[in-house]
Amino acid sequence: MKFTKRYETYMRGIRRTAEQELPAVGLKRLKKMLKKCRSHRTPHHKTGASSPSSSSDAAAARCTGHCSVCDGSFFPSLLDEMSAVVGCFNEKAKKLLELHLASGFKKYVMWFSNRCHKNHGQLIQQGKDLVTYAIINAVAMRKILKKYDKVHYSKQGQEFKAQAQSLHIEILQSPWLSELMAFYMNLRRSKNNEAAMELFGDCSLTFDDDQPTLSCNLFDSMRVDISLTCSICLDPMFDPVSLSCGHIFCYLCCCSAASVTIVDGLKSADHRSKCPLCRQAGVFPDAVHLDELNMLLSYSCPEYWEKRMQMERVERVRLAKEHWESQCRAFLGV
Repeated sequence: MKFTKRYETYMRGIRRTAEQELPAVGLKRLKKMLKKCRSHRTPHHKTGASSPSSSSDAAAARCTGHCSVCDGSFFPSLLDEMSAVVGCFNEKAKKLLELHLASGFKKYVMWFSNRCHKNHGQLIQQGKDLVTYAIINAVAMRKILKKYDKVHYSKQGQEFKAQAQSLHIEILQSPWLSELMAFYMNLRRSKNNEAAMELFGDCSLTFDDDQPTLSCNLFDSMRVDISLTCSICLDPMFDPVSLSCGHIFCYLCCCSAASVTIVDGLKSADHRSKCPLCRQAGVFPDAVHLDELNMLLSYSCPEYWEKRMQMERVERVRLAKEHWESQCRAFLGV
C-alpha cells in the first residue's frame, strides 16, 4: 500500500477514535499540484535517441529557481497545514501531561473534568496515539518535500524544512514529543507496565559512556534519537528545559546562557539572547520545563542524580544569596 493511502486510512481511523476533526497534511491535493506543475513544464518531444536539442529541452524543464506554477500555492498550503498539526499536537500533549503530573486538589479537579481518563491504560493509549499522530505527519511532510525536490530538480524542499524548524513548526522538534516518550517510560514502571510495553515496545533510554539517549523506532522505519546530554555542561541533563527552538539544556545552564538569575527566571531573559547551539534569538522566555524527562533521568541514574542534586542545591543557594545581596546593595546605594 502506498504511503498516501496508508496516511489517509490512518487519519480517518484516528478521527473516528477521537470523535473530532484533526488537522492533517493534504498529501493527495499537494501531489496533484506537483503533477500539474510537472505536466506544465515537461518538454513535448518524441521518445527515441537523445539529441542535443532534446537534452537542452530537458535541462530547460528543470526548475532551478522558484516555480511560477506551484510555489504560490504549494508552500503556503503546506505551511498552514503543518502549523495546524503542530498546534493540535502540542495542545493535546500538554493537556495529557498536565493530567498525569497533577497533584493534590488540582489532580482531583482535572480527573473529574476528564472523566474519560479513568486509568493509566487509557493514558498510555492516548499518549501512544499522539506520538503516532506526530510521527506519521512528520513522515508525510518529509515525503511531500522530497517529491517536490524530485519534480523540480531543486533543493527548495529541504530549504523549506529548515525554514519550518526556525518557525517552530517541525513536529519532531516539539518538546512535547520527548515528554510523551518519557511519559510512557515512566508509566511503564507503574503497575500497568505490561500494557505499556505492548503499546511502546521500541522506546528506550540507553547510556553510551554515561551519556544518555532517548530513542524510539517509529512509523515507516523512522527512528528518533534525542540526546539527553547538556551541550553546555556536557553532563546528563538535570532539571531539563526545552527552548522554543527545540534544543534542551539544564535549567541552570540555560539561566547562565541567558544571563539571568534563578530568582528572575528565564521569562525575564532579554529577547536578544541567543540559543547556545543554533544562535536563534528570543528562545528563552517561552522555555518549557520537561518534568517527565526529569523524572525519567532521576529513576535511570539514581547515584548520579543524588550527587547532582546536592551540587545543584548548593549552587542555587549561592546564586540566590548573591542575587539578594546585590539587590540590598542597590537599594542601600552601596
